[in-house]
Amino acid sequence: MTRGRIAFAVPGDLMTLTGGYIYDRRVMQELRDLGWTVDHIALPAGFPDPSPQDMAEALQLLRDVPQDQPVIIDGLAFGALDPAGVANVKAPIIALVHHPLAKESGLSAARRASLHNTEQRNMSYVSKVLVPSPHTGQILTSDYDVPADMIVIARPGIDQPHGPAHTMKPPLILSVGIQLPRKGHDVLLRALSGIADLQWQAVIVGAALDQDHSRLLNDLRISLAFSDRVTLAGQLAQDELSGLYKQATIFALATRYEGYGIVFDEALVHGLPIVSCDAGAVADTVPPRAGRLVPPDDPAAFAAALRALLSDADVRQACAQASLQAGQQRPGWHETAAIISDAVTQTLSEQSR
Repeated sequence: MTRGRIAFAVPGDLMTLTGGYIYDRRVMQELRDLGWTVDHIALPAGFPDPSPQDMAEALQLLRDVPQDQPVIIDGLAFGALDPAGVANVKAPIIALVHHPLAKESGLSAARRASLHNTEQRNMSYVSKVLVPSPHTGQILTSDYDVPADMIVIARPGIDQPHGPAHTMKPPLILSVGIQLPRKGHDVLLRALSGIADLQWQAVIVGAALDQDHSRLLNDLRISLAFSDRVTLAGQLAQDELSGLYKQATIFALATRYEGYGIVFDEALVHGLPIVSCDAGAVADTVPPRAGRLVPPDDPAAFAAALRALLSDADVRQACAQASLQAGQQRPGWHETAAIISDAVTQTLSEQSR
């Protein structure tokens, strides 16, 4: 059954291996499977810091979408688009906000305020706002004045793994997240220095999107004498990453903020105890019995949580069982797409009225 036509606007390379791009890519495919015709609009890669040329090209592409075709705009671009240009888009706009751009770490106060203002102004032109978690929805309601009835929570789906686990010795601590300050890999490295007396090895997987920060991480790794124990693996293919999840003993991400965090679901479906931070939507995503959440930017607390799991097999096993049980209850991508499909249908109905 053909349901209709949707435009899906995403900046940059759709095949980028980050949670936001994985979400967009999988939702587009699942919407097609549900009968929608989905037109991928490739916006320039410069967002959220577009050049004037990038901005002009993006707005023209969005203005070209017919007024009877809803356009889903990924938040990486949506929150940075010129509001005056957004006002001229004829198509019904559905914003997909993984997390507000102003929540990124390492921003100056002026840049944070500018992004907040732009995103808040653009919200006045949308029909619906898709978010991956209740936390992100609450932030948009409280900090961006988005009416609650415009927000649709569409949690990311997850694929259940196949094949048995083969845990490594010494135990593998796996961290997955792009190399940006928000992911807190520097905090993880400092925490690992607090458990240097224990047996472990660590792999940090994630694209080096910020070269300065990547150099900082590598310099810190060397200064802590972790050249033989910690690998900065960069971006890996999905099959390589799946293999690491099966080999890991603990999943650890010292994030400073998450709007959701698909990697936590990946850790849960693999039955991994999780050590992370009580930041953003993490507490809504990671069940209390599945691991330990500590305050962000606290290497000592993070080290203590890692030590507790590495040193006590019974505690570690209990967390692993709770993690696996939670992972088995996570939705598939078809469920995520069904929620978005309903939101698009409602948008079309409201437009026709």
